[in-house]
Amino acid sequence: MAGNADADARSRTGRAFLGWAAVYTVSQANIARTLGPAAPKLLKIQTATSAAGYREVLDSMTPRELAGYRAHYPLDMVHPAIYAMALRAGARALDARRPQPEPMRRFLMAAPLVSAACDYVENAAGWYLIDHREHVTDAGTRAVTAVSTLKWVLALGELGHVLSGLAVSRLRRH
Repeated sequence: MAGNADADARSRTGRAFLGWAAVYTVSQANIARTLGPAAPKLLKIQTATSAAGYREVLDSMTPRELAGYRAHYPLDMVHPAIYAMALRAGARALDARRPQPEPMRRFLMAAPLVSAACDYVENAAGWYLIDHREHVTDAGTRAVTAVSTLKWVLALGELGHVLSGLAVSRLRRH
């Protein structure tokens, strides 16, 4: 009986992870399409270390790039919730296959939420600063870059842990 329940949990959590991963992929593709030629400049803004560098990237955008950059924000205000759900579904799928220690389980459930919160802070600041460049400061730029970096570390770190754990689980089953 327990074996069937475990198999059902593995199947259910695996389908949930794949579903959320598909939603994430569509969301990410829509953001990239909306950004258009401004996409490469987004990373430069996210990693700027000074107000001058931040403004330089914004000032280097053509009207088309700036329009795409501005238009991506409504999509990017939903995207963090989507990837948080996908990462949490991945953590559940991993736990159903390779039970995680309780502290790790709690971390894997919290990290996507913290990452998404960081993304919302980054998005709010970026959206505001498009039209208020006079408010771009060195301290503010460094703070937003730190928040953006934390977002990436948490999200990519969790993704790496989940995918490697699922791969090991798969290899051990065969």
